[in-house]
Amino acid sequence: MDFTFTEEQQAAAEAARGVFAGVAPDAVPSPALTPGAVADTYDRALWATLADADLLSLLLDTRYGGAGLDAIALCLVLRESARVLARVPLLESSAAAAAVQAYGGEEAKADLLARAGRGEMVLTVAAHGRTGHDPAEQAVTARQDGGTWVLDGVQTAVPWAHDADVTLVPAHTGTGRTVLALVPRGHEGTVLAEQFSTSGERLGELRLESARLAARDVIDADGAWEWLRDLLATGTCALALGLGERVLRMTGDYTGKREQFGFPIATFQAVAVQAADRYIDLRAMEATLWQAAWRSSSGAPGPLPAAGDVAVAKIWAAEGVRRVVQTAQHLHGGFGADVDYPLHRYHAWAKYLELSLGPASAHEETLGDLLATHPLA
Repeated sequence: MDFTFTEEQQAAAEAARGVFAGVAPDAVPSPALTPGAVADTYDRALWATLADADLLSLLLDTRYGGAGLDAIALCLVLRESARVLARVPLLESSAAAAAVQAYGGEEAKADLLARAGRGEMVLTVAAHGRTGHDPAEQAVTARQDGGTWVLDGVQTAVPWAHDADVTLVPAHTGTGRTVLALVPRGHEGTVLAEQFSTSGERLGELRLESARLAARDVIDADGAWEWLRDLLATGTCALALGLGERVLRMTGDYTGKREQFGFPIATFQAVAVQAADRYIDLRAMEATLWQAAWRSSSGAPGPLPAAGDVAVAKIWAAEGVRRVVQTAQHLHGGFGADVDYPLHRYHAWAKYLELSLGPASAHEETLGDLLATHPLA
């Protein structure tokens, strides 16, 4: 096995480091200091810089102005973005565009992809269902009426919904199939209510009330939603890894300088053991992330479907990012809660990522079902 990243993937990560070097986590709006939403929109200046660096079109083919790279390259960039709490819809827009490219019709591709790659259009995905705990595709129904599709239902906690030009909405049909509807912002038959994440970002509750869409705006290819869902999950795991790595680095720097009884507390066995445990969490998060990203992007065969690798990555990411930030808060003492220090921002973002991934127990059940269906020899 060769775990080395390709030159193109390393170049994408290097470009991302250059862009995000100018982002100061201290300047990220704090949910502890801002009632309601921390800002009306995403960081548009950073978004423009990402577009100039060709980091919004990584997954797009060259005919749409993209680099034609894979999920691993996107995850490398997302990892860098999370280290500085970059307030941009990079994951959602990139994943949605990739799904349109892989499964959408030619009209939708022509309308959306080149503009999304240049940052002129923002896409997002309604992936949390009605409550955040039920399957997203079960929250909305889709039925055909002549040459149009009619959608009814509710999707909650849609990221960047108030800024996105198009939201990809999974919906189930009467025959049990799942389609992906490309719903423009402000489309007739839609109502968007304001919600807030633990990080203070503005989310949207999207209600569809007999919303009609032309057939060209609905992706009904088999497997489209499952493919997009796995890409979103893998990208979220990359965000959790990048955030966790930055938090552990902050913790190491602090405990190496903070002294008790004349010695840095990092030299105390109890502190060192806790930090070591979190380092192990991060390495497990990293290994399972790259396995999931590689299986999803390469289509390589394995003893289980790629969904099994995604489930394992989600288990480690959801549990790991929580343990890392909790240990960091503990080892920082009261300083970790100081609003003049960025750790509380990372904690709030980590909680949002943990909630987005869902409980590890649910992914363990998924993994168990896969093992029962595909018994290992």
